[in-house]
Amino acid sequence: MDVLQRANELEASGREILHCEVGQPETGAPATVAEAAVAALTKDNPRDVLGYTDAFGLMDLRKRIAGHYLAKYEGIDESVVDVSQIVVTTGSSGGFLLAFTSCFDVGDVVAVASSGYPCYRNILSALGCELATIGINREFKITAKELGEEIARRREAGGGEKPISGLILSSPSNPTGAMLSPEELKGLCELCDEEGIQFISDEIYHGISYGKKEATALTYSKSAIVINSFSKYYSMSGWRLGWMVIPSKLIPPINALQQNMFISPPTISQTAAMKCWDDDTISELETHVNKYRQSRDIILNALSKLPHAEALQLAPSDGGFYVYVDLGDENVPDPTTMGSVALCRAFLEEEGVAFTPGVDFEDPEGGLGNRRFRISYAGGVDTVTRAMERFTTFWPLWRERARGGVKLT
Repeated sequence: MDVLQRANELEASGREILHCEVGQPETGAPATVAEAAVAALTKDNPRDVLGYTDAFGLMDLRKRIAGHYLAKYEGIDESVVDVSQIVVTTGSSGGFLLAFTSCFDVGDVVAVASSGYPCYRNILSALGCELATIGINREFKITAKELGEEIARRREAGGGEKPISGLILSSPSNPTGAMLSPEELKGLCELCDEEGIQFISDEIYHGISYGKKEATALTYSKSAIVINSFSKYYSMSGWRLGWMVIPSKLIPPINALQQNMFISPPTISQTAAMKCWDDDTISELETHVNKYRQSRDIILNALSKLPHAEALQLAPSDGGFYVYVDLGDENVPDPTTMGSVALCRAFLEEEGVAFTPGVDFEDPEGGLGNRRFRISYAGGVDTVTRAMERFTTFWPLWRERARGGVKLT
């Protein structure tokens, strides 16, 4: 967010800034959604769409969410997506807070990936939970293998290490774009159920994938919590709307927490979101995915042609709208002064393009944050094209500067 703040400051001073730092779609809400909001607000009694709803959200919207799961995914038991277990939330952020406060107590250990969405760490730490950081594998994933190894390590340590109470994981992942296969997700769900670990599956980038099959934890577990959002695929980031699918045992505590923390999610957003699964809406949203695919290809092609590109390690970018880059040892001779933080700062100040350094996403103790950076291609094909043209020019000059020890002032 420091990058975004500085980018906005430069933009306010009159400079053109190409925004490749945030995961916000360039498109607004789909036309059908916007039209539904306008229609609701201009009706005879707009109070009907501006007052509170049930704490769990509008019943019609919850029914549509349930229908979405049954239509999109294979093997889901209808009981798992009963409307009583669907909670409409104030963005996915509201879902995270409800999940964490309903499932964990102060001092509980929650596992997170070594490369992951920073808000997991920040919210859990603020709530007094302890973090178990699990290193991602060479495919930039956590599977049952990596989780099982951490469980075994803690058991072997005896009384010195607490057991893991929960796991939160996203697939497709932010920042890496890596996706778990259905088999890998099934393995994680089964291991968590066997070990009594509360699995929270962050699926907010579902719908944005490039050839690999998406799977939901609801297919493999009746105890998992699934969190999703209208911000990414549905392109409604500022409408602050998301949802959870929860096990029945969590209905009472989450109902109480929702009433006390949020009362209810935004009513006008819920009213408009009921258009999200109309045929016209889906057709429009799929054009967005095609643009993301085009932007992804532009970035990957440009990176592959950089001088000394073989030293770079790229995460898979299976889904979502990010490319995550590891600069490699050869390109970071001195990470204390000339790593990805300095690179992103220089690129923003000198070329007017905002990338996000890996320190925002990496385990602070892992030492990889200053080797990695994320490029968001949510901002559109034109933005990405011009950004990568500038990076293609900037990269050899930066590499020469970094290897020569020239510090950015």
